[in-house]
Amino acid sequence: MSTHSDHESANHTTDGGPERGGEPDRGPRATAVNAPRKRRERRRGSPSRDSLPPPTTPKEEHGTPSGSGTPLSRRRLLGTASAAGAGGLVLGAAGGAWGHAAAQNEPPAALTSLGSADVAFHGTHQAGIVTPAQAHGHLVAFDLVSGAGRRQAAALLRRWSDAARRMMAGEPPSGGERDTGIALDAGPSSLTVTFGFGRTFFTRTGMKKELPRQLAPLPDFSADALDKERSDGDLWVQIGADDALVAFHALRALQREAAGVARLRWQMSGFNRSPGATDRPRTVRNLMGQVDGSNNPKTTDDDFAERVFVPSSGEPSWMAGGSFVVQRRIRMLLDSWDERALGEQERVIGRRKSDGAPLTGGHEHTAPDLDKRGKDGLPVIAADAHVRVAAPETNGGAAMLRRPFSFHDGFRDDGAPDAGLLFLAWQADPLRGFVPVQRKLDRGDALSDFLRHEASGLFAVPGGPARGEYVGQRLLEG
Repeated sequence: MSTHSDHESANHTTDGGPERGGEPDRGPRATAVNAPRKRRERRRGSPSRDSLPPPTTPKEEHGTPSGSGTPLSRRRLLGTASAAGAGGLVLGAAGGAWGHAAAQNEPPAALTSLGSADVAFHGTHQAGIVTPAQAHGHLVAFDLVSGAGRRQAAALLRRWSDAARRMMAGEPPSGGERDTGIALDAGPSSLTVTFGFGRTFFTRTGMKKELPRQLAPLPDFSADALDKERSDGDLWVQIGADDALVAFHALRALQREAAGVARLRWQMSGFNRSPGATDRPRTVRNLMGQVDGSNNPKTTDDDFAERVFVPSSGEPSWMAGGSFVVQRRIRMLLDSWDERALGEQERVIGRRKSDGAPLTGGHEHTAPDLDKRGKDGLPVIAADAHVRVAAPETNGGAAMLRRPFSFHDGFRDDGAPDAGLLFLAWQADPLRGFVPVQRKLDRGDALSDFLRHEASGLFAVPGGPARGEYVGQRLLEG
């Protein structure tokens, strides 16, 4: 599978649409989706992300701003006092920070801009799909334990949703009961938690009649070398945050809530560029050094919702506003890639490495001219270049929204890095999105020589919950 996002339907690395390093969406639709926001109050002298364009103001399900002017929670108050670090205060315990602020009769300083950004839990779609990709991520799958069925699954999703809602608002899960305290002194840091269901979930819970046709097993591809133990699963969770401890805190909280109902099947961790790491918003580079995400679908595109989300009139009805996600662990053969000359790397991709522009000229966002030929009469962009193989006109308009994480899990026995991409592609129907594109890439993409597909999964991610609902309630109680 591809790792370069030259085409909205077939990029297999970090995308430029939701990725904070790419060009952010600023159209009308962007205000209706779950995007991060900043608190108005900012601590004087705190690290700034002014190099980034101001984020849009997200709307809650009923159209009201999701927290503008919201008072600081106890956890957030503790966190801001900790961040201030003024007057030689030693912050050994939560009570000390709280007591110091009270004793001085001064309001605690505001969180830094990164820590204060939060994302709405409620909405038409779940958070973590069109939300700008965060710096840290965890992907995890669970299987229901023996004897656990629909009732137990519903109770677990209710607990998970409550914990996610609290943590995304910068509060401890379960009201602070049994909290590990890992993120006690941090703000929400753009935390998102996204839940999905695998094909086997419907068998285990006796709901085969509710199984979406879009969850048909993915076909085998010639390049696949899949580890079944790190693939699929009954329940799927995506966690993203701009702070590593906040992300890990959410992972541990959800794992603890699952005890006795679902057991861990596999877990993967990844990363992206940190917010504000560049002089201006830029499309990120993948671990091959390529500018990656140049042409991801934007929320402002007229057909964005049609490509990514199940319509309100779609089937099954409980998936209205939801999406289907394909996850693939794709290891990059980085030693082999790095040995190639710059010209050969650019020929494989069909773009300049320096700025991401197509070899036919222009800038990063210039459409490749697939008909252009050089002085030798040969196509400037090779027949098996990733740009050409993944071009929209050669894939019947198939489209996906890529929102992956890079990963590095140490080194293999031969010294090569165990690194690459945790590919995530969102679409309304994988049978019309991922499957035809991957078949095309499987047959003739030059980039495939430098990739190994090692794990795979397909999950149904229902729409976002309304206030008072938990994720999946329309399925489990419908």
